[in-house]
Amino acid sequence: MQVKIAVPSKGRLRDPTLKLLSSAGIEPLYSVDRGLIVPSSQDNVSLVYVRPEDIPALVYSGAAELGITGLDYVAEARVDVDACLELGYGRGRLVLAVPEDSGISSPEMLDGMRVATKFVNIASSYFNSIGVRPRILKISGSAEVMPWLGAADAIIDVVATGTTISLHKLKPIATIMRTQAALIARTCNGREEVEQIVEAIRGVVNARGMRMVMMNVPGDRLREVLDVLPSMSGPALTRLDSKEDMWEVITAVPVGRLSKVVYEAKKRGARDIVVLHLERVIP
Repeated sequence: MQVKIAVPSKGRLRDPTLKLLSSAGIEPLYSVDRGLIVPSSQDNVSLVYVRPEDIPALVYSGAAELGITGLDYVAEARVDVDACLELGYGRGRLVLAVPEDSGISSPEMLDGMRVATKFVNIASSYFNSIGVRPRILKISGSAEVMPWLGAADAIIDVVATGTTISLHKLKPIATIMRTQAALIARTCNGREEVEQIVEAIRGVVNARGMRMVMMNVPGDRLREVLDVLPSMSGPALTRLDSKEDMWEVITAVPVGRLSKVVYEAKKRGARDIVVLHLERVIP
C-alpha cells in the first residue's frame, strides 16, 4: 500500500516537520516549493506538500493517509480525524486580542463589534458559547494590522511568544485554545503501513525528551546508584571484565532530570559517565 503524508508547504511548521520525518527515516528525494507529491526514501511513502490549513480536509477525504498540521487548523476544519500524536513543536495559543488603548477588557464587550480572523469556525463556536454576537470578518493575511487599518475592533490569532501582537500594541483578553503540531489520520489504527509510520514518528518524539546515560559503578556501590536512576523497565546491567568488581549501567533519563540524576549517581560512586542523544525511544 502506498502511504501519502500531507505536510505543510509553507509556514513555521514546514521545516520542523521535514526534520522530524527525516529523523523517522522518511526524507523527500528532491526539494519542492509547494503543492506537489514527492517520493521519499521509503518506497511506499510519498509526501504531499499543501497549505497547513488544507491538511485536515485532505486527510479526512482519504487523499492522504496521514498529515502533520496544527491542532488549530484541525479544530477550524471541523472534520472527523484523529490526532494520533502531539509532536511538541509549533506550540502557541489562539487568543482574542484588542488594541491596548481600546478600553475593552473582556470578550463580552465585543457584542456587535468586528473581529477579524482566519479561524472563523473556532471564533463562531467560542462566541456562541459565551453568548456574544460580534461581526466575524474572515481574512487570509496578517490579523495584527486589522485594528490599525480600521477594519476590525479585535482579532483572533495564534501567538507563540506574544511579541508580534505586543509590537502592534495589542493585548490578549482571552485564550481560546492551545495548539501545537500533530500527526493526524482518518483513523490511527487499522492499516499496518500507517501504524508503522505512526510508531516510527512516536519513537522520535519520545527520544527528544530523553538521553541515554552510561556509567561504570563499583559493585559495593551498585545498589546506592540504582536507587537514584530512573528507567523504563529497568536499567541494563553488565558485569565488566576488570580487576575490581565493576558494573556497566545503562539507562534512559528524561532531559529535565538529567543534571540531578548524573550528580546524584556520581556522588554515590558512579564513574566514567557518558551521556548520549537517542534517535528513537519505543516503550
